[in-house]
Amino acid sequence: QLQLVESGGGLVQPGGSLRLSCAASGFTLDDYVIGWFRQAPGKEREGVSCISSSGGDTDYADSVKGRFTISRDNAKNTVYLQMNSLKPEDTAVYYCAVFSFWSCKGMKYWGKGTLVTVSS
Repeated sequence: QLQLVESGGGLVQPGGSLRLSCAASGFTLDDYVIGWFRQAPGKEREGVSCISSSGGDTDYADSVKGRFTISRDNAKNTVYLQMNSLKPEDTAVYYCAVFSFWSCKGMKYWGKGTLVTVSS
C-alpha cells in the first residue's frame, strides 16, 4: 500500500524552528519530485517547497524563501522540511506529496498532514 506519512509538527513560538519529515512506504521516493504544501484554516492551499528526484534542484515559495530548507535522504526514503524563523502566518497543516513533473506539477499522492502552530 502506497503511503506518505508526515511527522514533526507541533506548537512553537515565533522565531522558533521545526523539522518536518515525510516518510514513504510501499514505494521508493528516488524517482519522484517531492513537495510540501500547506493549508491554513479558511485559506487556499499553498505550495511551500519542491525538490527534484536527485535533490539537486529545489524551489521555494517567496513567503518561506531564506527560512525553510527542503532536503531528501533517498536511502531512508524520507524528505525533510527544516523550518526556521517561524512566523504566526506559517501556522497550517503541512502535507508532503509526490509529483509527476518539475516543479511540483501533477500531484500523484499525498499524506494526511501534520499540524504546525506558531504562537506565543
